[in-house]
Amino acid sequence: MNQTTTQPRIRRPRLALLIAMAMVCLSGTAPPRNVVVAEPLPAEVDERSVASVVSAQLARLNPHLPPARIERIQQAILDSSQRHGLDPLLVLAVIEVESHAKPWAESPKGALGLMQVMPYMMRPMGLAGNPTTIEANIEAGCMILSGNIRRLGEADGISSYFWGSDIRGLSYLQRVEAARDRVRRALHS
Repeated sequence: MNQTTTQPRIRRPRLALLIAMAMVCLSGTAPPRNVVVAEPLPAEVDERSVASVVSAQLARLNPHLPPARIERIQQAILDSSQRHGLDPLLVLAVIEVESHAKPWAESPKGALGLMQVMPYMMRPMGLAGNPTTIEANIEAGCMILSGNIRRLGEADGISSYFWGSDIRGLSYLQRVEAARDRVRRALHS
């Protein structure tokens, strides 16, 4: 009797991305000091000002968020962006573009939470909580974003957050950059 089993077909770009993410997760290393992960904030900007602007922007994006949830999201953005060497305003911009600051957001393709992380991307990370838990979702999103930027540079790293390994346009990058510019203007006003 000739029985054949078929294995699920994994596209090579997805496999490569999963392997790269697993390597980042397992290594637990921060980016090397000589690699700029994202444009840093100006030296004259203090963390309290950034926290205040992040909170105000979250409230503007989603007026239904209670103050305690805004504070949780703001703290998760600051903590995860610092841990992964990212500009917190970039993380906030990605959240704006991805979910409009809706922790319960779900895309038609199955991406979840504030940073619209695909559950299969989170599984190998071993993070506590489910994909929609505020802290776990932002941590996973920052881990993915910082890994992309380290490998590809800022522009392609941001683009690949949306497109994966097959970047097919600039529209996502332009939306994220416009959102970050709005937040930067708010920070300096």
